[in-house]
Amino acid sequence: MKLQKIIPQLITVLVVVLVFGFFTYNAQINMENRGIDFGYGFLSQESSFDVQFSLIEYDGSHSYFRAYLVGLLNTILVSIIGIIFATILGVIVGVARLSPNYLINQFAAFYVEFFRNIPLLLQIFFWYFAALRALPLPQDADAMLGVFFLTIKGLYVPAFIWENLNVFLYSIIAAIIAIVVIRIHARKVQETQGKQLPVFWISVGLIFILPLLSFLIGGVSLSFEIPQLKQLATTSFIYEGGLSLPPELIALTLSLALYTATFIAECVRAGIQGVGKGQKEAAASIGLNPNQVLKLVVMPQALRIIIPPTTNQYLNLTKNSSLAAAIAYPDLVLVFAGTALMQTGKAIEIVSITMLTYLSLSISISILMNWYNKKIAIKEK
Repeated sequence: MKLQKIIPQLITVLVVVLVFGFFTYNAQINMENRGIDFGYGFLSQESSFDVQFSLIEYDGSHSYFRAYLVGLLNTILVSIIGIIFATILGVIVGVARLSPNYLINQFAAFYVEFFRNIPLLLQIFFWYFAALRALPLPQDADAMLGVFFLTIKGLYVPAFIWENLNVFLYSIIAAIIAIVVIRIHARKVQETQGKQLPVFWISVGLIFILPLLSFLIGGVSLSFEIPQLKQLATTSFIYEGGLSLPPELIALTLSLALYTATFIAECVRAGIQGVGKGQKEAAASIGLNPNQVLKLVVMPQALRIIIPPTTNQYLNLTKNSSLAAAIAYPDLVLVFAGTALMQTGKAIEIVSITMLTYLSLSISISILMNWYNKKIAIKEK
C-alpha cells in the first residue's frame, strides 16, 4: 500500500523536474547561440536614466539595483495607500448596503455595480486623462484650507519638519505597547469577572497623551513647510517646498481604491449577513445594547467570514498596481521591467526578479492576513 502511494508522487516529481530541466536547457542553448550572457552583474552598473518620482535619493548616476529599489518602494507605496482607502470605503459601503434606509441602500448598490463592472484600466485612464487633466494650472489653483494646492501637476501639501523625531516615535511605540497590555488585561477581567473596561477610551487617551508629553517634556518640536508658488518663465509656474504627490500616483490610488472597495464591500455584507439573526436577538435579550451586540457578537463572527476573501482583494490590488505603467507611474514594472530591461537586454534576469518580487509581496500579505485571521478566530474552550 505504501509503495502504491509513493510511486505516483515520485512520478509527479520526476515529470516536474524533466519539464523544468527541458526548458532550462533550451533557454541555455538558445542564449549561447545568440551570444547572450546570463548574470546579475548589471545590477551594479550605472542606470543612466532618471525617475520622475522617488521616495529615496536617486538619479541617473545610481545603479540598476537602486532603480529597482525606487520601483519597489513606489509599488509598495501605492499598494499600502490603496489598501487603506479601499478597506475604509469598502466597510462603509458594505454596511450601507444593509441599511434600512432605501436611498443609502440603493446608492451603495449602485456604487458597487458601477465601479466593479468597468475595467480597471479604463478607470485609471478616466482619472488620469479626464478628471485630473481638468484641474487648474499651478498659478490658477485656489488653496484648500490655505495650505493644500490641487493642480494639474499634482497635489501639494505641507511637509513636516521635525526635531527629535526619534523621541516622538518612541512615545508612539510606548503607547502601542501600553494599549496591547491593557487590552490583554481587559480581556482577562472580562473572562474572569464579567466586567468590561473602557478599553477604547483608554487607548484613545494613551495615543494622544504620551505623544503630547514628548512635545512638553521630550524636546520634540514640529513645524510645517508650506508650498510656495514660484515663477519659472512667463507662463510657467511651479510650487516649491512642501510635499508633492504626482497626478499619476493620485489617479492610480483612486482607481485601485474605488475598484477594490466594491469587492471588499460585498465581503463585508456577506460577513454580516452570515451571522444568524437569532444570535443578535439572544444578545439583545441579555441586556446588551446595539453597539455591544455589534462589537461582541456580530463582528467577531463576521470577521471570520470577511478576512479570507478580503485577503484575496488585497493581493489583487497589489498585483493590479502593475497597470501603473499605462500612465507612466514609476512602479516596479515601468522602472525595472520596462526601462532597465530595454537598456540592458537582461530579459530573463529582470523578469525573474520582478516575478519573485511580486510573489514575495503577495506571500507577505497572505502571511500577515492569515496571522490576523487566526488571531481573531473564536477559540472554543
